[in-house]
Amino acid sequence: MKALLVVLALSAIQMNSLQEKPVVHLQPHHSYIQVEDGGDRVELNNAPAEIFLPKLPPKQDSKAKPWSVDVENLGPGSVTVFGNGLFSVKVDVGRTVHISSNGSAYSLKP
Repeated sequence: MKALLVVLALSAIQMNSLQEKPVVHLQPHHSYIQVEDGGDRVELNNAPAEIFLPKLPPKQDSKAKPWSVDVENLGPGSVTVFGNGLFSVKVDVGRTVHISSNGSAYSLKP
């Protein structure tokens, strides 16, 4: 019986750690990902062809974790995400990219 309780407790802990990031949608007629979106997944649906990250790369999100954002393109066309002049990535339909910031530059994470 104790073994069953231990297995159930470990399963519950593992399920909590597998929860997805909060999903936010790019506001209509906006082409900017907000600093506040750090730590979230931003879904692009009928988004403009060009989207911009915050001009100054953030260092931390609201939970004091290193700032990052997952960008998922739901279509209908490809979207290019631009950072502070040195960073850009094309996000094809159906693709998700993970973008992180160290406070001075953006980079892609696998």
